[in-house]
Amino acid sequence: MLENKTINESGALPVDVFADLEATLEEVAESNPRINSTDTGSKHSEDLRAILEASLAINSSLESDEILQIVMRKAIELMQAERGLVMLLDNNKVLQIKAAFNLDSEKMTPEETKISSSIAKQVVDTSKAIYTSDALSDERYANKQSVVELHLRSIMCVPLKVKDELVGVIYLDNSSQSKMFLKSDLYLFELYAQMVSNAIDNARIYKSIYQLERYNDSVIKKSPVGIIVIDPKCQIATINSISLEIFDINKENIQTLKDSQQPTNFIDILPEKEKARWRYMINSTLATKEEFSNDRYFHNTGYVEKVLSLKISPLEQLTNGSDGLIMTVEDITDKVLLEKYVILSEKLVAKGEMAASIAHELNNYLAIASNNAELLNINIERGKLDKVQFNSKAIVENIFKIKRFVDSLMDFSKPQTEFINYDIKHLIEDLLFSLRIQPRFKQTHFTIDLSQDIPNVEIDVGLIQQVFMNLLNNAADAIEEKIIALENKDVQITKEISIVSSYETEINAVKISISDSGLGMTEETLQKIFTKHFTTKKSGHGLGLANCKNIIEQHKGKMEVESVYGKGTTFHITLPRTNH
Repeated sequence: MLENKTINESGALPVDVFADLEATLEEVAESNPRINSTDTGSKHSEDLRAILEASLAINSSLESDEILQIVMRKAIELMQAERGLVMLLDNNKVLQIKAAFNLDSEKMTPEETKISSSIAKQVVDTSKAIYTSDALSDERYANKQSVVELHLRSIMCVPLKVKDELVGVIYLDNSSQSKMFLKSDLYLFELYAQMVSNAIDNARIYKSIYQLERYNDSVIKKSPVGIIVIDPKCQIATINSISLEIFDINKENIQTLKDSQQPTNFIDILPEKEKARWRYMINSTLATKEEFSNDRYFHNTGYVEKVLSLKISPLEQLTNGSDGLIMTVEDITDKVLLEKYVILSEKLVAKGEMAASIAHELNNYLAIASNNAELLNINIERGKLDKVQFNSKAIVENIFKIKRFVDSLMDFSKPQTEFINYDIKHLIEDLLFSLRIQPRFKQTHFTIDLSQDIPNVEIDVGLIQQVFMNLLNNAADAIEEKIIALENKDVQITKEISIVSSYETEINAVKISISDSGLGMTEETLQKIFTKHFTTKKSGHGLGLANCKNIIEQHKGKMEVESVYGKGTTFHITLPRTNH
């Protein structure tokens, strides 16, 4: 075994390089007397030291071109050759010179790089090393034109193999008889070539990894969606420009795991109100190791509310060795708004067509009734009682038909309850997104506290949304009433609406509380608030809250109210997880 202390003056050889070298040395030494010799003289020690120093130099870089330059300088220095070339096979299996130096460590010109191509070709064809101490007197090569013209004497040409695949050759020669290579030099040179092959392989692997990393970086940078990679501590490993734009973050404020020892924590860059929800989603994904997705996540940047489509997925082996998460985020705010406008337009068109159809039907009945009413007067004046009876009967019949038609419309308009398992948080966020852009809510400060552990509940989405919308509109009305009531008083009034939700485990139900800073209600009003046709509004019909309570009871839930006049009102809604 080689001892670590023989390596170099500056310090120990890296463990992987030393292990590779030792394994290679043992392999070659089995058949190479120079390396396997038990001689402990200075020449043996010098060879080992030179090989180890060359190995250190070669493994000091992972850039292929730089490695090949080092390879040739060290080969010439080690073997005391006059010239040296390293040639690699291209895609067409043709040798191409990659580095060429002379004994003075100077790069050679194209004219100076002429070698015995027949020897190099033979090495490529046989994958075996060639050695000749004097090519001019060696019957194998004495008649080769290049040998004669270049006056070549000692030549060594050794194959470079990576995992038994020939990748090129390394070539040395001397034209001076006084510098002839010995057979034992070939054994040392073969060992050196194996180290060079390993270095070339490492460089290629490094290049592939580097190119893959650059490709991945390019994909992330040019991706039309936001991409964020974080470690288990929420430290940012990667974040692209789209993500920065979505979250309204300056690039200068971000430090990644690759660039800094103090990387930015993703949670820290979020608005205070968003931190709890994001922390919950991230921790859930880390704990379950399953993908989390939300097609409509309502995110408030602190300046504007956006609708995001997001996915959080487990990711193995980040650059720091730990597992982490990859988050893809897409801003679909404009898309959602467009969808809502399209749906609204379709509803208006449908309502218009239905109104026209109803009007046409009613006009038919009214026309008959109207005509008979006119004839009735004429026939009464003329005393034609038989026709008066006919006209009266026709009027009554058509009025009855109108009543039946209106009754059928009322039956048709009765909502058909359709219960589905639904995320109540999503319903609230979706509704708020639509309401906040309305003029009456633009100056209102919303406080939203939706517990993250709320389970889905079985509800009719349309009906429950109708309840929440009614309560929120009532809240806006109550705030306006307060502003009007205190108009002549020097009092600052804030428009505040809060929505708080929680999961009541004892009763297996979800509780939603909607509060406002409006005028509030008197005790008398509070007692009648859910009574049908009772209203405090000039234009109200008194059906809104009665219908709301009825809808909640259809869901086997409860609706309660508390209010302090002059302070505000809170409605409490409790919905069971199932209504079976």
